[in-house]
Amino acid sequence: MPASFVPSATDYLRFLPEIIMIAIGTLIMLLEPLLGGNKKNSLSGLTVLGFIAALVAAVMANGMPGTSFSNMLIVDGFATFFRVLVIGVGILTVLSSAQYLKREHAASAEYYALLLFSVTGQCVMATANELIMIFIGLEISSIATYILAGYLRDDKRNNEAALKYFLLGSFATAFLLYGIAWIYGTTGTTNLMDIRAYLMTPGVHRNLLAGTAAALMFVGFAFKVSAAPFQVWAPDVYQGAPAPVTLFMSAGPKAAAFAVFLRVFMTAFEPISPRWEPFVWSSALLTMVIGNFAALSQTNIKRLLAYSSIAHAGYVMVAIASHSQIGVAAAMFYLAAYALMNIGAFAVITHFSRQGEKFLEVEDLAGLGWKQPVTAALFCIFLLSLIGVPLTGGFFGKFYIFKAALDANLIWLSVLGLLNSAVAAYYYLRIIVVMYMHEPGESTVTLQPLGAGITATLWAAALGTLILGIFPSLILNFATSSSVLAK
Repeated sequence: MPASFVPSATDYLRFLPEIIMIAIGTLIMLLEPLLGGNKKNSLSGLTVLGFIAALVAAVMANGMPGTSFSNMLIVDGFATFFRVLVIGVGILTVLSSAQYLKREHAASAEYYALLLFSVTGQCVMATANELIMIFIGLEISSIATYILAGYLRDDKRNNEAALKYFLLGSFATAFLLYGIAWIYGTTGTTNLMDIRAYLMTPGVHRNLLAGTAAALMFVGFAFKVSAAPFQVWAPDVYQGAPAPVTLFMSAGPKAAAFAVFLRVFMTAFEPISPRWEPFVWSSALLTMVIGNFAALSQTNIKRLLAYSSIAHAGYVMVAIASHSQIGVAAAMFYLAAYALMNIGAFAVITHFSRQGEKFLEVEDLAGLGWKQPVTAALFCIFLLSLIGVPLTGGFFGKFYIFKAALDANLIWLSVLGLLNSAVAAYYYLRIIVVMYMHEPGESTVTLQPLGAGITATLWAAALGTLILGIFPSLILNFATSSSVLAK
């Protein structure tokens, strides 16, 4: 940023969602010492209000598109889509966390502040128009999420998850930072559009150096979205982290990482696409195969859904491999549908696991269809959407992704992706069979009534999943118009 640069009111208005979330997160931490133990639960309401205010500000900012702070940030339809998505994930995470934190005697301002700061970093990632800003946003989000993964300090599983996530995440971030340094040394800039312009300049013969930088940055992004061969952290971290944090990690940070992935590779590195496309489709295929086939043998429900999350990252990678505007729109739609159905599935697990998360085996779900029929029915909607059954958001998400792949002549990748979806149907349907057709064991789970927050999360996620399946154009039209990235 030039020394003489003075931010304008428009700059601040375009950055208002992040300002609001930072302010509310700081306020919550300052308020906690003034509140009694019983009043700490009220912090969840203030956090939700902060997220809603940020959501309104993000929609308002969309009415004044353009760059801010000397072209470091950009507000366009693409940024607004992911801003709204990750803030929505934050709201549903808070709603599904309140009962869990009360049950674990762990409600504190720290938890809600970390959620706000993590979503702030994700919004910075979505709006970043410059590699340094991408790195800053990524670190803000990642550091907060590392801490959330180990939030229950007395739980050894939490400690292990946080340590693994931090160590492997730092390793992957080093690759990303090295790639940023490499592309800066090659082009002399870290602005995405300037990098693109440089690589399109006639007579420039540095594609090998730029390709190496793209490969290094691919490692960092692939880790964040849990794409193969950098997915090994996901099952252990998802299983060990608190259930609401797993819910959050599987949707918010992943969506923001894909937003950056799309922005960087479809803007800055678009001129050298023949060099990075083989990496992407190879990773997409490997990710789908590893995720789906590893999930077949899982008995722990969180670990099963972790491998499921890996597989779904592979489907989004197929859309990126298509290297087209349709592919970008398909990825955006699928990430919205996936966030809803995955949040719903993990919300059920958050409710069902009970104190200490003792009931997390698939067989522990036996008889849920009779003990809590509404909860089981909503869980079925999420599982059927994860399979890709018609009239759910997951169906149209996969339909648009494979259509984009077919339009790009990736026929064999589409066929293998569809076969992987058929494999996935087995382990999702197995959960439904257990819920409705297996008798509860001797150590049957005594379920408490659903809390207000969990109920709101389940119904919001279920309605969203069905709306995207019945009226997909509501989101798809905006995704399509927003998929034309600035160049």
